[in-house]
Amino acid sequence: MNRLRAGYCRMVNPYGGQRYKVGLKREEVDGFVFWTKNIGPFLKYLPEVREKGYPFIVQHSINGYPRELEARVINYEQTVEHMHTLANEYGPDVAIWRYDPIVFSSLTPPYWHLDNFAKLAKALEGATNEVIISFAQIYRKTKRNMDDAAKEYGFDWYDHETITQEQGKSFALELFHQALKHGITLKVCSQAAFLTPGVVEEARCVDAERLEKVAGKAIEAKLKGNRKECGCFESRDIGEYDTCPHGCVYCYAVQRRELALQRFKEHNPDSPYLFPPKGVDLTEDEADEQMEQIQASQVIPLGTVGKRATTPIVSQLSMFDAMSSHREDDQS
Repeated sequence: MNRLRAGYCRMVNPYGGQRYKVGLKREEVDGFVFWTKNIGPFLKYLPEVREKGYPFIVQHSINGYPRELEARVINYEQTVEHMHTLANEYGPDVAIWRYDPIVFSSLTPPYWHLDNFAKLAKALEGATNEVIISFAQIYRKTKRNMDDAAKEYGFDWYDHETITQEQGKSFALELFHQALKHGITLKVCSQAAFLTPGVVEEARCVDAERLEKVAGKAIEAKLKGNRKECGCFESRDIGEYDTCPHGCVYCYAVQRRELALQRFKEHNPDSPYLFPPKGVDLTEDEADEQMEQIQASQVIPLGTVGKRATTPIVSQLSMFDAMSSHREDDQS
């Protein structure tokens, strides 16, 4: 909220190290997509976001997994209640349920997921009209974290990829029919192998068309996925790796949970960065402000030249998809 009130934030490209300033003023943003596993602390600020004129949607992950997989995620009953609050306050188009990633393990075998998904879909009836699923992709860092957790807590997950490859499409179709019973449409995120044409379709997590419904006006944005098979509209991600404290062992965006906890504790809400890079000179803000003042003094008044064209952009606020643009190539 501090960054929204300031009208900008700063971010760092995690692969090249380049630093960027991202404008957050109303005229620079078509809308926000908030990714979260706990919208609770942010609920009290959403009225201000709406009052400032920003349309938004919330991608809310609710898996209801055992603590061995999600160490510090709040109880699903609380998040279900939060989803109903969102729908009551802002309408069912605002809240999207994410049941992802799906992890098959001795703690969460296929029959467990079917029962768990059915329970959550029933609880979320009326709170959302869409659920997005995906099956966990096992990168090197994911495998290491999953193996460590399995050893510590005494479970196994070695059949995950086999079950996903052999049963993924039929499993997604079964979940689709379960969701439909409760007025929820199921879509799959960035995994074309599990689609059923005309039934189970691809997800657009950054969805300009949904934002149009929420905003009540047209939004110009082009389809430009963040990675292979991604169906999203063009967006800017201002999240950061290794900053989420939830401790999910399957997470793509957290390589070391201890580092994420440390960064969470050290977070400075007054900083323009979610977590600043080492050696960053925070006085660059002052230099930027001086340059903007100089440029502003040289601009011809708009009344003289007419309406200025702007390039619309859908801004995406996310800690969970911070790695999305390079996820396919990520071997860290």
